[in-house]
Amino acid sequence: MMQSQAPTPDASGPTVTIDPGQSDAIDVQTPEAPAGDASEESAGPVTSAIEDVLPDTGLEAVDTSVDTLAESVGGMIDAFVVRLPQFVIAIIVIVLTGLVASLATKWLRRITRKLRFKDNLQDLLGKFAYIGVWFVGLVAAAGVVFPGLGMGELVATAGLASIAIGFAFQDIFENFLAGILIIWRFPFNDGDFIEIPSEGVEGEVEEVQIRMTLIRSVTGELILVPNSTIYKNVVRVLTNKPVRRMTVMCGVAYGEDIGESRKVIREAVESCGSVEQDRPIEIFAQAFGASSIDFEVTWWTGARPVEQRQSRDEVVERVKKALDDAGIEIPYPYRTLTFSKNEPDIIEAIAARGRRDD
Repeated sequence: MMQSQAPTPDASGPTVTIDPGQSDAIDVQTPEAPAGDASEESAGPVTSAIEDVLPDTGLEAVDTSVDTLAESVGGMIDAFVVRLPQFVIAIIVIVLTGLVASLATKWLRRITRKLRFKDNLQDLLGKFAYIGVWFVGLVAAAGVVFPGLGMGELVATAGLASIAIGFAFQDIFENFLAGILIIWRFPFNDGDFIEIPSEGVEGEVEEVQIRMTLIRSVTGELILVPNSTIYKNVVRVLTNKPVRRMTVMCGVAYGEDIGESRKVIREAVESCGSVEQDRPIEIFAQAFGASSIDFEVTWWTGARPVEQRQSRDEVVERVKKALDDAGIEIPYPYRTLTFSKNEPDIIEAIAARGRRDD
């Protein structure tokens, strides 16, 4: 039996096999379509657009990035789980640091109060103790979490940072150090009256801060003075002592008895309630004035500005009344005019003016 077979057609078309003995049996076989063709037929417009924009290589890159991210996150989680006990210990160290800082601050303030340090100095030392304990605690916590972090490296880094900050904020650090020295050494506290003659500043110290000093002037204004200004200039502390000496001038006529005038003035000053009786009262004839013998009257009274003004008012009133009661003249300025006889017109004019006044 002979068989004849038609030439093999293209693989993409159907295959037909003919058997001469069985001419009526024809087997037609259609090859299966590739999987990609089916997906292309079933793909929608959105999927096709994404595949056109993101080729196969892009999809592989995305898959690789996702895998890398998952590995990184997984590694971080694993590292956190491994170091979880260290984190717990570090948190405990921080909590204990807060407690120790509070206790150290209270303990130091109690000691400085017993030693009678100034209030501002007590606060300053308390702040330093608080910051110092927290610094040590944070370094210890960092050493627990990061064992490879050495104390020397941390101190070196802090030193370099402090130098850079010091150059950048030179004026601020100058006032800061001056504030520490003022609180530590200067003989005035909150409530004292001070005067800075070079700056024309006078008033009551309300607060000495780290960077500046707050001064309330006698007229009510608040003056902010940098601490370096106070540290570099002359400062008069007006209330360093509870009392201050005051002086006023008092003149009596040339025709009055100097000894009697001195006695009357002294008795008047001694009768004033604002005058400190346990301090000397000094009455001195000082100079020959234009119209009077001038006495320098000196006494002691309270140091605060309002006490000074009140005492001056009382002393002037008492001295004036005592001299008037004693009949001692407090002269007005006298002027004596002398005219030459060669100017009779002036003399005649003055005489005529006197007759009209009479």
